[in-house]
Amino acid sequence: MRRLMFAAFALLLAPLAARAETTLRIAVVSRTIFYLPAWTAEKQGFFKEAGIEPKIEVYDAADRILSDLRAGSHQIGITSIENVIAESYKGSPLRIVAGSAQRPPHFIIAQPEIKSLADLKGRLIGVVSMQEGTTFFVKDIAKKAGFDPADVRVQAVGGSPTRARLLKERKIDAGLQPYPLSYEAEAAGFSNLGPIADLVPDYQFTSVVVDETWARANRPVLVAFLRAIRRGTDYMFAHPDESAALAAQELRTTPANARRALEDTARMDVLARDLFITDKSLMRVFDSVKSAGLVPADAAYERAKFVDESYLADSRK
Repeated sequence: MRRLMFAAFALLLAPLAARAETTLRIAVVSRTIFYLPAWTAEKQGFFKEAGIEPKIEVYDAADRILSDLRAGSHQIGITSIENVIAESYKGSPLRIVAGSAQRPPHFIIAQPEIKSLADLKGRLIGVVSMQEGTTFFVKDIAKKAGFDPADVRVQAVGGSPTRARLLKERKIDAGLQPYPLSYEAEAAGFSNLGPIADLVPDYQFTSVVVDETWARANRPVLVAFLRAIRRGTDYMFAHPDESAALAAQELRTTPANARRALEDTARMDVLARDLFITDKSLMRVFDSVKSAGLVPADAAYERAKFVDESYLADSRK
């Protein structure tokens, strides 16, 4: 009888033991507001309740994240998707499984003497890489300012913190900066030439990306992760005071800047609260990738090539 009781007790504990052993290495590009749902899910214990031990690592370049996903050293990336789309037309196993930032949250930040977009002509703009959104947006800036994109110089320098440092060192003339870095730049006397979302209102800026081989072998874990991120997103908006405190900590900024960032996120509709991705926002990315020659000139937009929404659908059950 005692043996039967012990066996039954062991069976009850087995799921808990298995859940506690699931470690996920999660890569994000920088300390910006659209990664706050992940930090919220960690702080509120939503990952733990899902049987996940999260290891969130902050990078400074999206390319490295994709490389580490392919190598298997990390399982989840919340990152930009231009190269995911480009590589999908070459048979890449990387897939977008959920949305994140559905609009670019950046402001155009420039040296103090630059007062308008037109003043950017002939200047050096720092971007994260030559194959991602901040580079593609230079064309939109040039068009709005009335000059040719060739009339500005573009240099890949790295993520937002690096661009902030290079602006201070006057090694670049301008860069797209997400908040709260844009707020800090304004306070330091740099020019804010406006939100890039005014020029590019629909652009899937960051998404949850995985290696398809890993995802298929670990479907319950990925579904549990997405469920926890959804909970983190809902909690973030429902508890602004707590969220501002956590944002100040993780974004390494002041509480006032953190609260302003949350308010701008809601006002500008930056985060996809349901994690869905619209065709409109994806097609804008695809068109940019295609115009850059990263996919064949005759390639057609095929969402199923680079998006697998089945995991997100399962997270809603």
